[in-house]
Amino acid sequence: MIILREMRWWDVPAVLELESGLFPEDAWSVGMFWSELADARHPRATRWYTVAEAPDGRIVGYAGLMAIAGEGDVQTIAVAREHWGGGLGARLLTRLVRQAVEAGCEGLLLEVRVDNDRAQRLYERFGFEPIGIRRNYYQPSGVDALVMRLDHPADALPRPNTADNVGA
Repeated sequence: MIILREMRWWDVPAVLELESGLFPEDAWSVGMFWSELADARHPRATRWYTVAEAPDGRIVGYAGLMAIAGEGDVQTIAVAREHWGGGLGARLLTRLVRQAVEAGCEGLLLEVRVDNDRAQRLYERFGFEPIGIRRNYYQPSGVDALVMRLDHPADALPRPNTADNVGA
């Protein structure tokens, strides 16, 4: 069974490998991940990062959240292709939404590539709604981002004992 756990510094190489395979044109750099993790492990943290670890120890997904002043932002979410369609993306997103609620967020934003229909459907299932477009957001590809918002994140959390909540 795939477990979700806090991302740690030693996960960065595996996360980078997955990142570059999934997002070759606009992958995050090692510095971006280090910067995010630098604000994740202290009492006033504004970042929370999770990895999905397979039974063999491989990292097969990851997700990150920023939460400041009652607003949350999904920084990143990714699932290895061989795990698409198995509910891992929903588990990771559930983890981020739960963390946003715990951080007191009244709303949750994200950007998603306009050509990523699979991710958009996942976000819509959670209640995210489109609110705008950011032109040329993803660089260097120049692909636009669809901005989506979820009001009242607590309402999007699955009820206890549901399939999306298992192992989350």
